[in-house]
Amino acid sequence: MTRPLRSSGRPGPAAARRTAAALLVLPLLGAFGLVLGPAGSAPAQAASACSGRLVKTVTFSTGSLRVYGSRAYACAVTVAKKPGARRTMRVSLQPRGGRAVVDSGRFTQLAGPVKVHALNRCVRASGSIGTSSGSTGWIMC
Repeated sequence: MTRPLRSSGRPGPAAARRTAAALLVLPLLGAFGLVLGPAGSAPAQAASACSGRLVKTVTFSTGSLRVYGSRAYACAVTVAKKPGARRTMRVSLQPRGGRAVVDSGRFTQLAGPVKVHALNRCVRASGSIGTSSGSTGWIMC
């Protein structure tokens, strides 16, 4: 038996039930996605504040200095070995013949990123956490 169309032009009760079910299920799927994260994403610890490939890592007692490079840019961050309380951190990146770009302050996890234009230029970087520090010589030449 077929149902006659409603003269009001509004959807019938079955369509209303499907719409209501969809409105209930969509937020649940969104919440489920927030819990699990986006499909195929890397863990948050593997994410970096800089783009490009890792060129150099300098470790010191309280953390590490990481320098990344791409074709035209260099980027650096200082990362704490044990994130937690705020402490003095600093990162500096200087292209040869240019001024250093510095990020310093009291941070919990990392200082930076700092980025400089480094197309066909050497760069040097330094980083510190508290009284411990590390630096590179001229790299990416």
